Amino acid sequence: MDAGNNTIAAASFAIVVLVAAAASSLAAAVPAVYVLGDSLADVGNNNHLLTLLKADFPHNGIDYPGGKATGRFSNGKNFPDFLAENLGLATSPPYLAISSSSSANYVNGVNFASGGAGVFNSTNKDQCISFDKQIEYYSKVQASLVQSLGEAQAASHLAKSLFAITIGSNDIIGYVRSSAAAKATNPMEQFVDALIQSLTGQLQRLYDLGARRVLFLGTGPVGCCPSLRELSADRGCSGEANDASARYNAAAASLLRGMAERRAGLRYAVFDSSAALLRYIERPAEYGFAEARAACCGLGDMNAKIGCTPVSFYCANRTGYVFWDFYHPTEATARMLTAVAFDGSPPLVFPVNIRQLADM
Repeated sequence: MDAGNNTIAAASFAIVVLVAAAASSLAAAVPAVYVLGDSLADVGNNNHLLTLLKADFPHNGIDYPGGKATGRFSNGKNFPDFLAENLGLATSPPYLAISSSSSANYVNGVNFASGGAGVFNSTNKDQCISFDKQIEYYSKVQASLVQSLGEAQAASHLAKSLFAITIGSNDIIGYVRSSAAAKATNPMEQFVDALIQSLTGQLQRLYDLGARRVLFLGTGPVGCCPSLRELSADRGCSGEANDASARYNAAAASLLRGMAERRAGLRYAVFDSSAALLRYIERPAEYGFAEARAACCGLGDMNAKIGCTPVSFYCANRTGYVFWDFYHPTEATARMLTAVAFDGSPPLVFPVNIRQLADM
């Protein structure tokens, strides 16, 4: 090997060492991740439910290590996986997969997210773990940690841990799909206000149970998901749904800002998923995508009539698609969005990014 190649090899090795050191440093700062939310963050909880809202079958997981469906609504990894990787941690396991074990270890993080969940308990009722139920499960985990670590050490552990929350999309989709008569008695502004009122109590309960570092992922531009596009004659995005997302995201950010001002020790980051994902949808080629409208896996027009099932068609170039199925992003999209949330800047992630939140 000549001197030039030696220099390149040494530089590459140095970069690898620096990246590993940075991840190790963050892992020391953030001992665990506790995840709550919907199908964008579900890593297998719905596998343990009697529900139609599942992803534990092909072609889901086709690009996941081992090529096996895990319950993630994706062709591969999803946001919690990439969040954990960036923090130098293992992905937090699904609560329902470990809670029945007498030796369950909650100190390394837990994922409570459930496909179909919403801010409202009525959203996909009896088909998922509601957000309130997820918080109830977390309260049991918190009590278990107090019992095993002692109150002071458990409080310190949870204060250093990251609480990642992605919730609200299913409520908005349900509202948009409701009848004109229903909307007439529940205008959008009133609907969003009710969401935020419920979210206020839910975030307060998490704070009371020890959450101090909160990452809130706003809803994406749900009006641009293939399922809602397919409903319009021109296959364009639903302005109504995107407007609801924008209103909800802004109100949630305001809520967290107010809580941080009044609640001792609370630190937070808000990721504007809607604005971030719209960049890929509106300028796909600029970000390496070939298809930003249709789903990769599904059946019917835009692969959006029927979801991703074993009999569905799926695309060969999955890294070129923004959407995996009629609602969810591909692994490639999730990876890119996580990178923005982790190291990005306002207005996409604010008042700090995930790396800065972890270093606080």
